[in-house]
Amino acid sequence: MSGIAVGGFIFLGLMMLLVVRVPIGIAMFVAGASGYVYLNGGETLGLINTLKSSAYARLSNYDLAVIPLFMLMGQFATHGGLSRSLFRFVSAFLGHRRGGIAMASVGACAGFGAICGSSLATAATMGQVALPELKRHGYAGSLATGALAAGGTLGIMIPPSVPLVIYAILTQESIGKLFMAAVLPGLIAMLGYMLVIQILVAWKPHIGPAGERTPWPQRLRSLVEVLPVLAVFVVVIVGIYGGWANPTEAAAIGAAACGILAFLTGGMRLQGLLDSALGTAQATAMIFLVLMGADMLNTALALSQMPAELASWVQGSGLSPLFVLVMILLIYLFLGCVMDSLAMILLTIPIFYPMIMGLDFYGMSPTDKSIWFGILALMVVEIGLVHPPVGMNVYIINRLAKDVPLTDTFKGVMPFLLSDLIRIVLLVAFPGIALVLVRTFG
Repeated sequence: MSGIAVGGFIFLGLMMLLVVRVPIGIAMFVAGASGYVYLNGGETLGLINTLKSSAYARLSNYDLAVIPLFMLMGQFATHGGLSRSLFRFVSAFLGHRRGGIAMASVGACAGFGAICGSSLATAATMGQVALPELKRHGYAGSLATGALAAGGTLGIMIPPSVPLVIYAILTQESIGKLFMAAVLPGLIAMLGYMLVIQILVAWKPHIGPAGERTPWPQRLRSLVEVLPVLAVFVVVIVGIYGGWANPTEAAAIGAAACGILAFLTGGMRLQGLLDSALGTAQATAMIFLVLMGADMLNTALALSQMPAELASWVQGSGLSPLFVLVMILLIYLFLGCVMDSLAMILLTIPIFYPMIMGLDFYGMSPTDKSIWFGILALMVVEIGLVHPPVGMNVYIINRLAKDVPLTDTFKGVMPFLLSDLIRIVLLVAFPGIALVLVRTFG
């Protein structure tokens, strides 16, 4: 049996486990372990020897320490009330416009994503802050929940981003360069969502009424409140890319700064500190469980030679590189229906990455191609957080907005999905969007 066939059966087993709602980390581990035993002729000793070392090898990886630190930074920002400062700041400048409170929600999501790194945390936190204001101003439920669900995806698009860290580790790419490459696409995403809101309220003015105008003294006070949060983002990103701190050190500095800010602003006390530590531990444990399951699956796939055979077949098929890329992006859209963003990155990068690196795109160097594909993959994975039937952000926001039917929330995100698709087309056609900052400051 060929490696591609064996890999196909492993994936079939994985999908069957997911259908019966086995957690993704466990499903990947079981499918990978079963494939490993089969490829070793039914011998389990090799599997036991692999298990003895794989967990330690994964958990002792110094680079992975950046994940709990970024998660802790987001927890401090959540429990310290920094999200409210961000929302008040953006709302002070945009709230008087028609649709301005929804635009402020998107802008605050982008700001919170700059100190969080998690889409689900961004959606949940900003939903609690912004939904009452949107409801008080009479916004339609579909626009309010749709804007917040879409805005939540900026939590992984605006660096720091946990999926980008995982991509960097899997591909041996620079975390700093990937973070820098994500800045401009993330800003374009934010502006695209705001443009969608502007178009919607121009078409149907009643769904997003204008709020009251904020006096300039109050605007300036909100700016002063949010400056420390912006400073944390600048220190982390500039520190990583400037070379005076590695990602783990920069994440530690960011987490400490967010903790101090949360304490000084009065938003966090001992209980908040304990809740932050517990939330970080739970999220980190989940991520590392998925990582170990992916390690087992990828070990079995590597033993089957499936990734190498697929890469060789694609290179020799004569297919257009852009056609191959579009097919990969469509597969990501399909996978977004059945699994979360982290699992998609861990599952697909070991297979798709060799295929992409073996093709020529606009004469790009291997490093540029690797960074460009990482941002593209992140953008498509981001869509999986809001498109049906899973759309985890949609379910989180809808759970907070109990008076809005789930169908209305899904209808509300559809215009934002169109904005996402346009942004992906632009990045495919013009890779420089992701690479310009890397090349400028590299």
